[in-house]
Amino acid sequence: MTGSNPYLHGHSNSVLRSHRWRTAENSAGYLLAELRPSMRVLDVGCGPATITADLGELVPGGMVVGVDASLSVLSEASRSAPGLRLVAADISALPFGDASFDVIHLHQVLQHLDDPIGALAGLRRLVVPGGILAARDADYAAMTWLPDSGGLKRWLALYEACGRAVGGEPDAGRHLARWAADAGFSDVTSTASTWVYETREERAWWGSLWAERVTSSAFAEVALSRGLADEAELEGLADAWRSFGSAPQGRFVVPHGEILCRVD
Repeated sequence: MTGSNPYLHGHSNSVLRSHRWRTAENSAGYLLAELRPSMRVLDVGCGPATITADLGELVPGGMVVGVDASLSVLSEASRSAPGLRLVAADISALPFGDASFDVIHLHQVLQHLDDPIGALAGLRRLVVPGGILAARDADYAAMTWLPDSGGLKRWLALYEACGRAVGGEPDAGRHLARWAADAGFSDVTSTASTWVYETREERAWWGSLWAERVTSSAFAEVALSRGLADEAELEGLADAWRSFGSAPQGRFVVPHGEILCRVD
């Protein structure tokens, strides 16, 4: 779901391997208690739609629609979950009328937009009175890891620079409640949760994803094209990620901000 910005991660295999891991339980837990049978749910920026499919299981008798701007990713999603309703559209031009949904869900979307407040305001009109808009985004600057790594510190600085170079806000998680208020929501519940990669298997998986992503993804293309890094530096960052993934002990923590916005 790109808005007017290029999607910083792109849709390389390393990115989609990460996205396919996401479930409603590990990525939308803050929303689940709000779901009821027969609800109409819109999942904006659904990617390979693993969360979307889970949401569908949680609203029996309801309707779940996944939306993404990438036709290739939606094609994959339709093969893995053939019963899902999937729509190709940009967040700035969604083909739905006012008050069409009981719940709108966004996961890791607002951080990539140059106007997240405008996007939230636009989505608000699609929610029925009494309905909910739910959003969750990472806060990159608050990520922590062990063992200490100069390479990962440089990776984080480069990621933040690339994210802002294409008009996004990598630390979106900490801004969500303010953005929602500025978009006209008066009833906003703000929470936080984390992903933690600590076992040897988890760290090897996470490290391998990022080792590939820093050299072969849209992120790498942005870093190179904007002159923010060269190929030698990106290879060094990939080595840092592989070292993290193979360390005898360690952990990586990804903190997220979350908001539940109730529509008047």
